Amino acid sequence: MIYDHILSTVGNTPMIRLQLEEFEHIHLYAKVECFNPTGSVKDRAASYVIKKLLENKEIDQNTTLIESSSGNFGISLSAYCKLSGLKFICVVDPCISPVNEMLIKSFGAEVIKVTTPDENGGYLLNRIRKVKQLVEEIDNSYWVNQYGNPYNAEAYYYSLGREICNDMDQLDYIFLGISSGGTITGVSRRVKEKFPEVKVIAVDIIGSVIFGHPPLKRYIPGIGSSMVPDILNHSKIDHVVMMDEVTTIRMCHELLERHNIFAGGSSGSAYGAIKKYFKENPVVKQDRPIHVVTVLPDRGERYCNNVYNDEWCKDFMEHHAEKKEI
Repeated sequence: MIYDHILSTVGNTPMIRLQLEEFEHIHLYAKVECFNPTGSVKDRAASYVIKKLLENKEIDQNTTLIESSSGNFGISLSAYCKLSGLKFICVVDPCISPVNEMLIKSFGAEVIKVTTPDENGGYLLNRIRKVKQLVEEIDNSYWVNQYGNPYNAEAYYYSLGREICNDMDQLDYIFLGISSGGTITGVSRRVKEKFPEVKVIAVDIIGSVIFGHPPLKRYIPGIGSSMVPDILNHSKIDHVVMMDEVTTIRMCHELLERHNIFAGGSSGSAYGAIKKYFKENPVVKQDRPIHVVTVLPDRGERYCNNVYNDEWCKDFMEHHAEKKEI
């Protein structure tokens, strides 16, 4: 197939069968999103949001887009803004990895770094405040707002959710990591239309406040949040699994060693959540396998300074070993 440009290859990522030796009656399938153009699931949202904003004349070619992101969404927006000839300002914080910051700048975005922690000990709330300040100061600017923009969820409803439904003839469970809430909101609505009995399991990380838990310092980006996303009000979630970061790291390495998948932190959380859930909630063996899907949002290169850094992992494990769950 011939494409007009590299960024038009977004979507239609592979669904890979993963063997779970300890759960023989479970057939696990992973949607591997690192095959998107800039390497993550966020390409789906960035491409869709920009397309809809331009089509609906909510922005024009002179609009400056502004967003808070220290990770994949910032990278994706940088790439698709460059493609569309739009100026983009990405508000980040000191926790951004050198790779992510380099990628955002390489696509031509301006980076503004917030350095003062907020009342939860993180930076997200102050990043949002900075975005709002910039929108007031810059004429013809637009806050993308992945936490509240309905286009974010729509992107996953029409792309990722549709693809999962097309890939699967049967679906009993789907495990989805949560951060901005766009993926789980869009996908949960779509899969429940085709599979009304499917159980949607949200995967969050200890330290995230999304489901009412107290804020704690988190070390691995890509999952969890210091605020509750407004967009989540339209999701269809049946259960929540809270993961710890020690187990997340171990599961990332297991994905690499057992399945040859070099995936990011939230992938380890989702993979580990499946094991944790079915260990705590054994499924009675039926006359057919249990079909489970998860989404692996990005690739591991962006986590070489933590998850795949042996020295960092050794130090982290020594100080957080008591949090190991599975």
